[in-house]
Amino acid sequence: MGVFIKSSFDLQTELIIIFVTFLSFGLLGLSDDLVKIFGKSHTGVLGLSFGMSRKLKFFIQWGLAFLIAFGIYKFLGIQILHIPILNKTFSLGVGYIPFAAFVIVSFSNAFNITDGLDGLASGLLVICLLAFLFIAQGSLDTPLSMFISLWIGAMMAFLYFNVWPARLFLGDAGALSFGAMLAVIGLLTGGLVALVVIGGVFVIEAVSSLVQIIGWKVLKRPIFPLAPIHHTFLAIGWEEPKIVIRAWLAGIMLAIFGLWLATT
Repeated sequence: MGVFIKSSFDLQTELIIIFVTFLSFGLLGLSDDLVKIFGKSHTGVLGLSFGMSRKLKFFIQWGLAFLIAFGIYKFLGIQILHIPILNKTFSLGVGYIPFAAFVIVSFSNAFNITDGLDGLASGLLVICLLAFLFIAQGSLDTPLSMFISLWIGAMMAFLYFNVWPARLFLGDAGALSFGAMLAVIGLLTGGLVALVVIGGVFVIEAVSSLVQIIGWKVLKRPIFPLAPIHHTFLAIGWEEPKIVIRAWLAGIMLAIFGLWLATT
């Protein structure tokens, strides 16, 4: 049997943590969007960049993530890591805080990196949320189930206008906050391993960008024609809708596998 965190948390505490995540990372993303619009360009690792410097944004993300992780640990008492395949559960104690912060920062950036094609990130998010809705319901976490259901409804309405050719866009305000919130949902359900699998397309996109940066820094050449990986598919001639639909299909398969992991 899987290990679930039953919703003994009160509704207010759980939803306050989610709201703080949305507000803090959303404001960070909004600041970055405004700097992109009104600020000056600067040179980044992969060439000309706009918005906040990578180091400043990364530093703020870690600060926010540590505060959120501390709140989860302190006020909800969550400190375990369950490995479904091994059927092992580890109590991390205070070490849970930096671990959870790493998960939040990673998924916030992974979502932002993935949000490069019309409907790609938002469609994958809906798939992930549907999977976590099943997990939350299975763990009798009614407040979280209600929140996820409302979020899915809002994202479906947004997705209608975000698919190719898109008329609405998330920007960094939406991308950074949604990625962080997805990570927090994984933390609240105790399904961290399932989160990595269910959000596997986000992970692949982030890893491809990381590998590309390492390639430039260490080998002085790119590993992929373009990064993140969806830009490589564009470069070889795939049309944008084709890439997005296939990414969604991959996301569905990973979500099914992640659900199996969460219930074994």
